[in-house]
Amino acid sequence: MAVLTVRNVPDEVHRALRVRAARRGRSTEAEVRVILEEAVLPEGRVGLGSLLTAIGRRIKLTDDEMADFVRRDNSPGRPIDLE
Repeated sequence: MAVLTVRNVPDEVHRALRVRAARRGRSTEAEVRVILEEAVLPEGRVGLGSLLTAIGRRIKLTDDEMADFVRRDNSPGRPIDLE
């Protein structure tokens, strides 16, 4: 897990964070983590797999064609030949 230091936070913002955290029964540090997580990982975020499935349905791919998205080639990669 990473450590993050935020400098020069205005006193008013720090007080508001402390009050917000106290209302939710959390430490100020825990509240900041929640705020940051909500900011960068919104609930409505669509995953790549869901997006590809939606596109496949929109263009009316068959079940067999859709299954190709799930199949993965797990064989080891081969080095490229530059000569």
